[in-house]
Amino acid sequence: MTEIFVRKNKAGKEIALVENGILVEYYEENDKKSRKEGNIYIGIVKDIIKGMQSAFVNIGTEKNSFIHLKDVLPKVDETKEEVDMNIDIKDVLKPNQKILVQVKKDSNEKKGARVSTHINLPSKYIVLMPNTNIVTISQKIENKKEQERLIKLVKENLSKNNGAIIRTSAEGKEKEIIEDIKKIEAKWNKIIKTNIDPNNNNPKLLYESENILEKILIDLVANDINKVIVNNRKEKENIEKILEENPEYKNIEIELEEKDNIFNLYEIEKQLEKAKNRKIWLKCGGFITIDKTEALTAIDVNTGKYTGNKNLEQTIFKVNKEATVEIAKQIRLRDTGGIIIIDYIDMRNIKDKNKIVELLKEELKKDRTKTQVEGFTKLDLMEMTRKHICSHKE
Repeated sequence: MTEIFVRKNKAGKEIALVENGILVEYYEENDKKSRKEGNIYIGIVKDIIKGMQSAFVNIGTEKNSFIHLKDVLPKVDETKEEVDMNIDIKDVLKPNQKILVQVKKDSNEKKGARVSTHINLPSKYIVLMPNTNIVTISQKIENKKEQERLIKLVKENLSKNNGAIIRTSAEGKEKEIIEDIKKIEAKWNKIIKTNIDPNNNNPKLLYESENILEKILIDLVANDINKVIVNNRKEKENIEKILEENPEYKNIEIELEEKDNIFNLYEIEKQLEKAKNRKIWLKCGGFITIDKTEALTAIDVNTGKYTGNKNLEQTIFKVNKEATVEIAKQIRLRDTGGIIIIDYIDMRNIKDKNKIVELLKEELKKDRTKTQVEGFTKLDLMEMTRKHICSHKE
C-alpha cells in the first residue's frame, strides 16, 4: 500500500511517500525559494572560461548559471560523458549568444545553477531527449526480449531527431507508450514554438518543470498509489486538479485531515527524526554513519555492539548485509545524489563481496531514480553513484 502525505505549513509543505507504513521518501518545498531544476530557458552567454572549458549563462536568476563544454556538444552516447579535448569552448560559444538550456542542478548559497543544452522531458513511460537519436532503456528492465520490443516500439513512434530513455514503468505496455510519446512530443513542440522576439536580448523562461508532488505522480505507476492524505483544504483542491487532468489517477483517494498532525500516522515523525541522524543503528547491533561533503557522501559500516558467533567472517558478513539494506533505504529517503563511497567492514571472502554487490544492486531497484554500482575499488571501498530526485537537499 502506497500513500502520499502532504503537510502544509507556514514555510511551505512537506511531502512524505510511505509504503506499507514505512517512510521511503521525504521532500520539502519552500514557498519563498522556487525550485528551478528542470526549467527550460533561453539563456544569454556571458563570460567564457577557456581554462575550464566552461561559460557563465544568464538565465534571469540572481546568479548566472554555469555550463561545461560537455553539456554543449551534441550527445552521442547517453552512458558516456567523454569530451574531445581538441575542441575549444570559444569555438562553440560566443559572448551574448542565445542558447536553449535546461537547469540540471539548482543554485545554492555558493554557486549558480548548472545548466545543459541536453534537454530531458520526463513523462509517464519515457524521458524525451530532443535533438538526439539515442534510444536507451532502464537497467531495471532485465528481460532481453522485452528490451528489444520496447526499443523497437519507441523508435517506430518517435519523431525524427528525437531520442528517449524508456522508463521502468513502460514494461509490458504498448498503446500507453504510443499515447505517452504523442503527449510529451506535443509538449516539446509547444515549448520550442514559444514566441521569441529576435530583438530581445534578455533571458526568458520557456517551461517550468513539475513540482515535487507532480513529479512523484509521474514517476510512480498510478495503480500503485492508493491514497493522498493532506492537512490543508486549499492544497487538497490543488491536488484534485492535478489528478483530474490525468485520467489514470481516477482511482486515487484524497483524504483531508485538518485536525491532527498527519505525520503522527505510521509514526512518520519518528521515522523522519531517525533519518536526520548521522548514526543509524542496525537491528543486529551494528551501525552505519553517513557524512555528506561537497564532493561526495561517505558511509561507514561498524560492528558496534554486535559480537556475533565464533566465526568472524560470518559476523562481518551479517553486519555488512544488514547495513546494505539500510544504506539503500537511507540514500533514497535522504535523496542523496552524486558519488557515494561505502566503507564496509573488510571481507576476505570474494564470494561474500560479490553477494554484497548483488544485494546492493537488488535493493537499489526499489529506488525510482538512476543508480550505478561500480563495485569495490582497490582500496576495498564500495563506489556508487545516484542521481538525486529533487535539488533542495543538494
